Amino acid sequence: MEYRIETEILTEGPEDRKFDFDADALAQQVCAAVLTEENCPYDAQVFLLVTDEEEVHRVNLEYREIDRTTDVLSFPAVPFETPSDFSAVQQSEMDYLDPDTGILQLGDIVINASRVWDQAADYGHSPRREFAFLVAHSMLHLCGYDHMTEEEAAVMEAKQEAILSKLGIPRQ
Repeated sequence: MEYRIETEILTEGPEDRKFDFDADALAQQVCAAVLTEENCPYDAQVFLLVTDEEEVHRVNLEYREIDRTTDVLSFPAVPFETPSDFSAVQQSEMDYLDPDTGILQLGDIVINASRVWDQAADYGHSPRREFAFLVAHSMLHLCGYDHMTEEEAAVMEAKQEAILSKLGIPRQ
């Protein structure tokens, strides 16, 4: 399978806080790992925007009617009834596959660059690890996972950690 991750990095933070890793390459790697782990049977595309606190707040208010910022937003394009059950796509491919390419349009991710730095410091690990975690977390949302109950949260946490460990990005 081919997993295409379109990235747009509008900002990474102040000039003295640039990522010391290739965010595009890391996002590609994490997205592909999640889709492989979830047995996505389609070539898939995800749009990832890395931006600032103000823009994340604006997007959260405009699209979710929540008047605050957050670390990451996920906008799934597929309404999974069961996480990673791609039969919904199979039943209505015209709704989810790009008509020109046949590629599954999985959804959009918006990451708050400031939170990458802040949460990395709070949790005592690198910005690279925090960025990878946020991408994995959001990708699982795009695949239909949630964390509204303790059971759902435990499943997501286990999947996130397993994927990041396989990529050699464990908690430090």
